[in-house]
Amino acid sequence: MKAVMITLDQAHYEQIVANLSSLNIHGFTAWKSVRGRGSKNGEPHYGTHAWPAFNNAILSIVENDKVKLLLDYLRKLDNESPNLGLRAFVWNIEDMM
Repeated sequence: MKAVMITLDQAHYEQIVANLSSLNIHGFTAWKSVRGRGSKNGEPHYGTHAWPAFNNAILSIVENDKVKLLLDYLRKLDNESPNLGLRAFVWNIEDMM
Protein backbone atom coordinates (compact mmCIF):
# COMPACT_ATOMS: atom_id res chain seq x y z
CA MET A 1 0.00 0.00 0.00
CA LYS A 2 1.04 3.57 -0.71
CA ALA A 3 -0.07 6.92 0.64
CA VAL A 4 -0.72 9.39 -2.15
CA MET A 5 -0.88 13.05 -1.12
CA ILE A 6 -2.34 15.27 -3.82
CA THR A 7 -2.16 19.04 -3.58
CA LEU A 8 -4.38 20.72 -6.12
CA ASP A 9 -6.00 23.93 -7.18
CA GLN A 10 -9.59 23.97 -5.95
CA ALA A 11 -10.79 23.90 -9.57
CA HIS A 12 -9.54 20.29 -9.93
CA TYR A 13 -11.26 18.90 -6.82
CA GLU A 14 -14.51 17.44 -8.20
CA GLN A 15 -12.80 15.93 -11.23
CA ILE A 16 -10.09 14.24 -9.14
CA VAL A 17 -12.57 12.84 -6.62
CA ALA A 18 -14.65 11.43 -9.48
CA ASN A 19 -11.54 9.84 -10.96
CA LEU A 20 -10.64 8.22 -7.63
CA SER A 21 -14.01 6.46 -7.76
CA SER A 22 -13.51 5.40 -11.38
CA LEU A 23 -10.16 3.85 -10.39
CA ASN A 24 -11.92 2.00 -7.56
CA ILE A 25 -10.06 4.06 -4.94
CA HIS A 26 -12.73 4.64 -2.31
CA GLY A 27 -11.07 5.97 0.81
CA PHE A 28 -9.59 9.45 1.06
CA THR A 29 -9.37 12.44 3.36
CA ALA A 30 -9.62 15.94 1.92
CA TRP A 31 -8.67 19.34 3.26
CA LYS A 32 -10.18 22.38 1.61
CA SER A 33 -8.97 25.97 1.67
CA VAL A 34 -5.33 24.99 2.01
CA ARG A 35 -2.88 27.83 1.53
CA GLY A 36 0.51 27.55 -0.16
CA ARG A 37 2.72 28.23 -3.12
CA GLY A 38 4.23 25.79 -5.63
CA SER A 39 7.94 25.10 -5.54
CA LYS A 40 8.58 25.62 -9.23
CA ASN A 41 6.81 28.63 -10.69
CA GLY A 42 3.62 28.30 -8.70
CA GLU A 43 1.52 31.32 -7.97
CA PRO A 44 0.52 31.74 -4.34
CA HIS A 45 -2.83 30.38 -3.24
CA TYR A 46 -3.35 32.37 -0.03
CA GLY A 47 -7.06 33.18 -0.08
CA THR A 48 -6.26 36.90 0.18
CA HIS A 49 -7.33 39.91 -1.84
CA ALA A 50 -4.06 39.85 -3.80
CA TRP A 51 -3.93 36.05 -4.14
CA PRO A 52 -7.57 34.90 -3.84
CA ALA A 53 -7.29 31.26 -4.95
CA PHE A 54 -7.10 28.32 -2.55
CA ASN A 55 -5.59 24.89 -2.83
CA ASN A 56 -7.12 21.64 -1.63
CA ALA A 57 -5.31 18.52 -0.46
CA ILE A 58 -6.32 14.87 -0.71
CA LEU A 59 -4.68 11.95 1.07
CA SER A 60 -5.56 8.44 -0.03
CA ILE A 61 -4.13 5.04 0.81
CA VAL A 62 -3.85 3.27 -2.52
CA GLU A 63 -3.11 -0.31 -3.54
CA ASN A 64 0.29 -0.58 -5.24
CA ASP A 65 -1.14 -1.60 -8.61
CA LYS A 66 -3.35 1.53 -8.77
CA VAL A 67 -0.66 4.11 -7.99
CA LYS A 68 0.69 4.35 -11.55
CA LEU A 69 -2.83 4.70 -13.00
CA LEU A 70 -3.59 7.52 -10.57
CA LEU A 71 -0.29 9.33 -11.20
CA ASP A 72 -0.70 9.01 -14.97
CA TYR A 73 -4.17 10.56 -14.72
CA LEU A 74 -2.88 13.40 -12.51
CA ARG A 75 0.01 14.11 -14.91
CA LYS A 76 -2.42 14.32 -17.82
CA LEU A 77 -4.70 16.65 -15.89
CA ASP A 78 -1.78 18.86 -14.86
CA ASN A 79 -0.53 19.04 -18.47
CA GLU A 80 -3.99 20.18 -19.61
CA SER A 81 -4.00 23.11 -17.13
CA PRO A 82 -0.41 23.68 -15.98
CA ASN A 83 -1.11 27.12 -14.51
CA LEU A 84 -3.60 25.79 -11.96
CA GLY A 85 -1.12 23.73 -9.98
CA LEU A 86 -1.27 20.05 -9.17
CA ARG A 87 1.27 17.84 -7.39
CA ALA A 88 1.23 14.30 -6.02
CA PHE A 89 3.61 12.65 -3.57
CA VAL A 90 3.82 8.95 -2.77
CA TRP A 91 4.96 7.35 0.48
CA ASN A 92 5.24 3.72 1.55
CA ILE A 93 2.77 2.56 4.17
CA GLU A 94 4.54 0.40 6.72
CA ASP A 95 1.52 -0.79 8.68
CA MET A 96 -2.24 -0.24 8.97
CA MET A 97 -4.98 -1.23 11.34
